[in-house]
Amino acid sequence: MDKRRLGRSNLMVPPFCLGGNVFGWTADEQISFRILDALVEAGFNFIDTADVYSRWVPGHEGGESEAIIGRWMKARGNRDRVVIATKVGSEMGPTKKGLSKARITAAVEESLKRLQTTYIDLYQSHRDDPETPQEETLSAYADLISSGKVRVIGASNFTAARLKEALDISARMGLPRYESLQPLYNLSDRAEFERELGPLCRENEVGVIPYYGLASGFLTGKYRSEKDFGKSVRGGNMAKYLNDRGLRILSALDEVALHHNASPAQVALAWLMAQPSITAPIASATKVEQLNELLGATRLRLDAVALEQLNKASGF
Repeated sequence: MDKRRLGRSNLMVPPFCLGGNVFGWTADEQISFRILDALVEAGFNFIDTADVYSRWVPGHEGGESEAIIGRWMKARGNRDRVVIATKVGSEMGPTKKGLSKARITAAVEESLKRLQTTYIDLYQSHRDDPETPQEETLSAYADLISSGKVRVIGASNFTAARLKEALDISARMGLPRYESLQPLYNLSDRAEFERELGPLCRENEVGVIPYYGLASGFLTGKYRSEKDFGKSVRGGNMAKYLNDRGLRILSALDEVALHHNASPAQVALAWLMAQPSITAPIASATKVEQLNELLGATRLRLDAVALEQLNKASGF
């Protein structure tokens, strides 16, 4: 498989990352194990989660996704063959949030325990914490890397200005740098990333692993009118996409998919994979069949005509 280097690190990953946000939420443990097994059997091994998944579900405390992944790795005995990315910083309780040294030091132990492992391959700042100096955050990560508990660090949901500041601090102080960025980026959500973050990441060789690669499912084509919103728990978010531009994007996806004998979801992910600086888009699945469809995007090569058609339809 064609593996890609994550930023300037020694971490090599496949061009697709499985999102673990659904584990313990819309995919129970049994289904989650099947999906994870299918991922590995297909030759892929990159899995993204977060300590806060799925705290938003009534009755959940957070950590459900990490715990399922941990039990799966223990049952399969495959920790050294998978790349685990998780995150810290989102609120896990009134006093358990942010990127202070104390919070990171405590949170990593909690994540390691749930994941049943001694190290995390990619540990990410889930969201910016303007109340904590970035020097403190990066120093905390330096301690984790030196102790062997973390291999590589990344950022998520950072603005270009704050990411640049962090990269400058790392260079100036000799601290570990964010080797990846996890932003919102897909064929529908382009402007924010492409205007500033994309050029910054390319210039500084920061790998990009965008989340919501399918715009919460809109780019699969299953939400084409308001009556489709009830098809899943994410349907309520579709109104922001279902407009004239959104319909143009779906039409272009349909045409390209037909030409390439592919599905709209595969085309949308293949478009992402073809963009400069993208290391691996993240997408989740609640069924093995759905995962297999998504993995098909890695075998799809869009020609220049198809890419231009999609770019034009999704212009902003």
